[in-house]
Order: sequence, then structure tokens, then C-alpha cells
Amino acid sequence: MQRYLKVLRLFWSAAIAAEMEYRLNFLIATLSSLGNLAGSLFGLFLFYRNGYTFTGWSWDAALIVLGIFTLLQGFSATFLAPNLNKIVNHVQQGTLDFVLLKPIRSQFWLSTHTVSPWGVPDIIFGGVIIGYAGKRLGLSIANYLPAILPLLCGLIILYSLWFILGATSIWFVKIYNATEVLRGLLEAGRYPMIAYPAAYRFFFTFVVPVTFLTTIPAEVMLGRVQLPWLIGALVLAVALFWVSSWFWRFALRFYTSASS
Repeated sequence: MQRYLKVLRLFWSAAIAAEMEYRLNFLIATLSSLGNLAGSLFGLFLFYRNGYTFTGWSWDAALIVLGIFTLLQGFSATFLAPNLNKIVNHVQQGTLDFVLLKPIRSQFWLSTHTVSPWGVPDIIFGGVIIGYAGKRLGLSIANYLPAILPLLCGLIILYSLWFILGATSIWFVKIYNATEVLRGLLEAGRYPMIAYPAAYRFFFTFVVPVTFLTTIPAEVMLGRVQLPWLIGALVLAVALFWVSSWFWRFALRFYTSASS
């Protein structure tokens, strides 16, 4: 474990040093995050502007969901997109050979080799929205702490789905469209699941588990989630992470290296 933590520190320090050579990008990323956030707030405002509310979700409660969604966006832009989107390039260019030869697990290397600070503004803005809405709702630290577990489960679920799609590049080199479809489906997490018709709620719960990414953590934070949903989030996160690891090992059986 210590060896992996040391490698992780070296990876990220080198990546941040390289990215900070273009510091103007951070300002651009911040402005872009502000624009996306303004668009999300405006979209939510359109639902609530005439006094309409989603059943059981006040304006401030819906802001909690939007804040968690913004956090996930920042996490994706910081850790997932810079790494997992490059799996296709490694397969196309044959550089996956060098990754497999390293004395470290290839999934760990592919998932953590780099980091991008340009997703940090979304993480900050998401935290600000959650803090603002939580203050208006009278939430305390006792509300926030239990939500850490389902939020971590949501991050693991998101990572696992993305990595599984990336691993399919062993067979289908051009999977960018598939990852964009996944990101498009995850956009549904901006709003509480009750905002969608019953058929959509079923799809976003049992087919593409968007519910477990934003709505379940928000409900835990608000103190009204049922224990089976929390257990389901934990089981799903562990299962998908195991599947992603197994699927990667399975995919590598079909990988023909650039030198073979």
C-alpha cells in the first residue's frame, strides 16, 4: 500500500506541475464551470419559478442534488476524464504494451496516472451550493457525515462504469461515442429522480444507476433515506468495482500488443 501511495504522489505532483505551466487554463476552466452552473441553476429555476415543486423536494433540497451533481462533474474532470479517456489512445498507439510491462497493476496505472486541476472549480462550486442549501435547510455536521458513504459509493459506481466502457476499446477502438452517451445519461442526475416519469426512474435506477450518484446521497444528507437503499448503494459499488477489475483482466486476454 505504501508503494502505491508513493507512486500516486509522484504521478500527481508531476501531472500538476505540467498542467500549471498553462495557468490561464484555470481561469478559463473556472469561467466555464460558472457558465455550466448558471445553466443548471436556470434549468432548475424553470421548474420552480411558478411555485411548482417536485414531490417532497423543495427548492433548497433540489439544490443539494445539483450540488452533488456538480461535485461529481468536478471529480470526473479531475480524475476520470484525464485517465480513462486515454485508454483508447494506448490501445491505438500500442503504448499499452509499456503499461502492462510496468511492475504495477495496469488498472491502477491507467486510472491514476494523471490528474487535471481544471475540475477543481466544479468541486468548489458544488461544495458551496451544498453548504448554502444546507444552511437554509438547517443541516448540521450530523447530516453531512452520513452522506459521505453513499457519496463515495457514487464515485466508485461512476468510475467503474467509465472504466468498463474504456476496457471495451480492446475490441472496439472507437468508443468515444459510447462514453459521450454515458455522460449524457448521467446528466439526469442534475435533478431529483422524482422529476422523471416512472419508466425513466426505473431506467435510471436499475439500468444506468444515476439514482445512486446524486439522489441517494442527497436523501441521506436530508435524513430521509431508507436503509435498503443505502445498503443497495454499497453493494452496487463493490460489485461494479469487482466487475471492472474482472472485465479488464478478461479483456486483456484478447489484447494483441503492438509487437506481437
